[in-house]
Amino acid sequence: MKFNKWTVALAAVGVVSLASAAKADEKPSSVMTALSSTTISGTVDTSMEWNPGTGNANVAPYKFNSPSMADGFNLDVVQLTIEKPLDEQDWAAGYRADLWFGPYANVLGTQSVFGKSNQQASQSDFAIRQAYVALRAPVGNGLDFKVGVFDSIIGYESVDASKDPNFTRSYGHSIEPQTETGLLVSYRFCDCFSASAGVANTIGPQINGRDVYPTTLSFGGVPIANTYGPDSESYKAYMGSVALTAPDSWGFLSGSTLYGGGVSGYNANIQRNTILTHTPAWGANESSWYVGSTIATPVTGLRLGVAWDWLDVYQFPGKTWAIAGYISWQATEKLSFHGRAEYFYDSSQVLLTSPTDQVLDLTATVQYDLWKNVITRVEFRWDHSLNDADAFGGTVQGNPQYVNAFMLAANIIYKF
Repeated sequence: MKFNKWTVALAAVGVVSLASAAKADEKPSSVMTALSSTTISGTVDTSMEWNPGTGNANVAPYKFNSPSMADGFNLDVVQLTIEKPLDEQDWAAGYRADLWFGPYANVLGTQSVFGKSNQQASQSDFAIRQAYVALRAPVGNGLDFKVGVFDSIIGYESVDASKDPNFTRSYGHSIEPQTETGLLVSYRFCDCFSASAGVANTIGPQINGRDVYPTTLSFGGVPIANTYGPDSESYKAYMGSVALTAPDSWGFLSGSTLYGGGVSGYNANIQRNTILTHTPAWGANESSWYVGSTIATPVTGLRLGVAWDWLDVYQFPGKTWAIAGYISWQATEKLSFHGRAEYFYDSSQVLLTSPTDQVLDLTATVQYDLWKNVITRVEFRWDHSLNDADAFGGTVQGNPQYVNAFMLAANIIYKF
């Protein structure tokens, strides 16, 4: 057997024996065996934005939009995914970790609250999007578990822009839960029907967050909120969803999906003084409900979609909900067109500010994948205040000057 020069040198001074080296060469190490089934992938997400009008102090308040991203070139986020998927074994085990680097990591807001209150979680250009252990138990068709930090189970769009039909996010996506720390159980009854249920610490998004609201909140001497801190051992967030998929026998509708679900629990991120004018305080119970569908059509490459989101924040007056329609057409192997029309009503002022409580969003996206592994797209977006009140633009935060907000953007994503 032939040995490399470093092995021979170590053997000469008695550090290793040639016999042990020979055995090591014959048998792969346990570390290499474990790594052989691990995959590394990810994205590098960049953009260029032009926002016509004077000033960007008051941008449309959908997720990942910021004055600091307007009128310039941007690194949005770098995602690194390390994963060992579940295999076909009865007692399969794996894991997944999605790591984010860059400005969007600050928006993700999953930074740990270890040793701090929920509101003391610091922001940084690094965040964990997901990190969970995946398990399967041989029950029926296989009972799958996620334990750790995982994406919300409801919603039409993803926080990963490479998986979305459009570059910018909808208002419906912006009011949905994003990240939970807990346990999720999923089961596929057949090819056409699956369901999930889970429990988490809170609605999130902070990793390991708890319902640590410190004092009872009252207004005019009347209690309007409970003290949840002492109940953290039992007070959790609960979630469930079902998914229906049209079978092959349905003709052109084959593969169409109908999805519905809800998440209910405590959200430490809601700032109550956005509604009440007394001492600022944090924390509220809330429920999010979602119904969405993707529909195949007789036209080759043409798909339609619809999404409805409802957010109920307890003790908050008003209502917050969104409904959106989607259309996507894969014209050629590389060229596709995507559109979204959305109505957003927010009298609870969760995202909007008075007197604006209704917004129309129209988004058109053209995608042409010229380079291998690269998503290249151009998008035009128009946000319009349906109250005819100034809601966007201007040079002073809180003093908008325009009813409309326009944006022209280019988005280039490399997937590895």
